[in-house]
Amino acid sequence: MTRTSRKTRLAALGAVLLLATTAAACSSTNSASTTTTAAGGSNTTSGSSKIPASAYGDHTGITSNSVTVGNVSTLALGGLFKGAQVGTQAYADYVNSTGGVNGRKLKVDGADDGFTGATNKQATQAALTNDFALVGNFSLEDSYGGAVLAANPGMPDVSNVLDTTTGSLPNVYSPVPLNGGWQEGGLQYFKKKFPSDVTAVGAMIASLPSAQTDWAGEKYVMEKVGYHITYTANYGVAQTDFTSNVIAMKNAGVKILFVDSMAESYASALLKNLTQQNFHPVVVLGAATYTAKLIQDSGGPAAVNGSFLDQSTTLYLGQDASQVPAVATFLHWVNVASPGFTPDLFTLYGWLSAQLFAQALQNAGTNPSRGSLLAQLGKITTFDGNHLIGPNNPAAKSVGNCYIIGKVVSGDFQRLDDPPVSGSTHGFRCDYSYVTPPKN
Repeated sequence: MTRTSRKTRLAALGAVLLLATTAAACSSTNSASTTTTAAGGSNTTSGSSKIPASAYGDHTGITSNSVTVGNVSTLALGGLFKGAQVGTQAYADYVNSTGGVNGRKLKVDGADDGFTGATNKQATQAALTNDFALVGNFSLEDSYGGAVLAANPGMPDVSNVLDTTTGSLPNVYSPVPLNGGWQEGGLQYFKKKFPSDVTAVGAMIASLPSAQTDWAGEKYVMEKVGYHITYTANYGVAQTDFTSNVIAMKNAGVKILFVDSMAESYASALLKNLTQQNFHPVVVLGAATYTAKLIQDSGGPAAVNGSFLDQSTTLYLGQDASQVPAVATFLHWVNVASPGFTPDLFTLYGWLSAQLFAQALQNAGTNPSRGSLLAQLGKITTFDGNHLIGPNNPAAKSVGNCYIIGKVVSGDFQRLDDPPVSGSTHGFRCDYSYVTPPKN
């Protein structure tokens, strides 16, 4: 299989970052009870019926004192998704420090797919032969490994999968499943807070099919809620200057600007240009802009202060560490796994995937097989990573309706108008629903 062109790789990188934003920022179903009920019904039964009988006798990667899992992620291009392996290893280190799972220590067998499909497929095939399950993968090339998983339905994969065909396989489970449409809650919040501003909305959308699909969902919900969109523009994945866009927005009278589907590198460039043009609309950021780099890359606190944040994770970079014990645990063990590494969204995905895997493995008993692991994964109808994320339903492959609102103050992210962490929703706002546009 030939190596893709540099242009294709740039486009792919933009797509994966946008998909990652959507995965963490959006959610489905109207309530946790609805989610659990849906997953506890036909989906779980259907998944169990698709587990091959041979999988219940398959103990590949298991010894009396260890469980070896594979992780196929992209470490090329400067460690693009290194966080996925760091997060997976960090959770393995953490659970091993407590004695492992049912007396077995977790071992992570990491592989770099080099951002090529052939290597991803080869590494997935190797994991099928040597490892008990795949855990915490993150790669744009996961459709190639997905072909291996489709042909081997007894091989579990617990990862954030980007390829929708792979994600729909009965042997693939995710702590943060991808869904279409858009979350209504945050949009309702900003409508109430800035009722006059929603009459003049701006948005920037990447020139990629995935981004266009995401925008179609968000636009549908915006208009349903009562927003009036006055400016939109597409940007290329290699674009680094948004001055012309900023001038056009200013001329169009944009009052509130949504960059909730922009990756940090694009959003920071846009924020810098907004400052340069002395244009200051209300700015709404998303999950992929919640990074340790955003403030510096945007030109300093003045460029970002006052911006809002809408996402479905805690402030896991540290701001919530004193309130959410799992944040402090996550950060500690990430530093153990890779001293000095700055965690990102992909690190969180790896950690959550390993935690979901460990929960199912624990429930699979003292003599686990690939089949019994899959059966237990199909029974997990609510998962929130000890409140690192809003509750999702891995069994039904759907996400919940909980999110947080934040704001950048003095160059740092802070919670805003969220319920108390000590409350029943653990600091998440769990109102409204996820809305999917009607199919044509």
